[in-house]
Amino acid sequence: MKKLKFTVSIQAPANKVYDIMLGISNKSTYEQWTALFNPTSTYEGSWNKGSKMLFVGTDEKGEKGGMVSEIAENIPNRFISIRHYGLLQADVEITDGPEVEKWANGFENYTFEENNGISKVTVDLDTTEDFVDYMNESYPNALNKLKEVCEE
Repeated sequence: MKKLKFTVSIQAPANKVYDIMLGISNKSTYEQWTALFNPTSTYEGSWNKGSKMLFVGTDEKGEKGGMVSEIAENIPNRFISIRHYGLLQADVEITDGPEVEKWANGFENYTFEENNGISKVTVDLDTTEDFVDYMNESYPNALNKLKEVCEE
């Protein structure tokens, strides 16, 4: 696993950024910024600590796939930790095997820090070697989209 870090500063209070980033009040705000990873990106589940969460999208064949995850921690407006432990392929959850072992127990953590009405969002991400370039290219664009949505 490779560890990556991304940050963005947003002119909005942390509670607003947290709400929009996770789609708490309106799931479409989550889908707007994550569309830069996959145009059909969404989630199924709850952001509550200990809850199972599926991060899903539809592939070019029209099949639903993505990550099977657990919300490891959720401190509203401050920090959220997502532990990925499986893959969803063609609507089937896969939680063991060689493909999963590459991702197993990888974390995606979001930290929200507010100072004078400006929120800094830091993303700490574990990823596999074959996704480093994709993440380095996609994550900054997605965070810029999040900034745009939050500052509207």
